[in-house]
Amino acid sequence: MSKFYGFILLAGALAAGGCGKEQSSTAAPAPAAAPAPAPAPAAQGTGHDGYLGTLVKGQQVAVKGIDTAALNQEIQLFNVQEGRLPKDLNELVTKQYLGKLPDPPAGMKINYDAVAGKVTVVPQ
Repeated sequence: MSKFYGFILLAGALAAGGCGKEQSSTAAPAPAAAPAPAPAPAAQGTGHDGYLGTLVKGQQVAVKGIDTAALNQEIQLFNVQEGRLPKDLNELVTKQYLGKLPDPPAGMKINYDAVAGKVTVVPQ
């Protein structure tokens, strides 16, 4: 048992101290990248164009990713416990795997492939 602890101690010391070789910095530092240009300002009266539109679209993508991941997890849990994939997403609610189906982001719909057991969010 003491050999095991000695090995752990040795491994920790090597990890903390490295291999003892000093690294030389002979390579020239990488040149700094030029900053990305700022997005062009949106024309007035165009609604969600420009920066605000990017934020809204980013939120929709994030919500879409979170909802599909959670639904796919529940589908896999259903599959393990019931021995089959659900026929439709409403079966997740009726068998109490979900309280209710999540609402898709605006302009999107939830698509369930019962053969593969996968959920995607697609444009309407």
